Amino acid sequence: QVQLVESGGGLVQAGGSLRLSCAASTRTSTSYTMGWFRQAPGKEREFVAGINWSGEITYYGNSVKGRFTISRDGAKNTAYLQMNSLKPEDTAVYYCAAGFTVYETDSTVVPTTPSYWGQGTQVTVSS
Repeated sequence: QVQLVESGGGLVQAGGSLRLSCAASTRTSTSYTMGWFRQAPGKEREFVAGINWSGEITYYGNSVKGRFTISRDGAKNTAYLQMNSLKPEDTAVYYCAAGFTVYETDSTVVPTTPSYWGQGTQVTVSS
């Protein structure tokens, strides 16, 4: 069992930046793809970003490409999401996830359902 704990959410003005962290409970998590999903009120959960076990391959949802960067530190069992140029439409609860696969098409990426989820952290972007 892998437990994921997010931190770093908060309130920021449009155009600002935030960095989310996701700490995993065990070293076995280093073999998993890790990533972030988000869910805004009244909307379906959306894939944001993913990173493979080695950190060499990253994936991004179309709405965050060029603004968000995902990374991981294997020694700390921690993944990070650097969010720049934030927009009000980025407002959502952000969930860390682990243990999924990402399939790429010409126009988008499609993740499988993760095996593990964090509890979520709120990100609010004011206009």
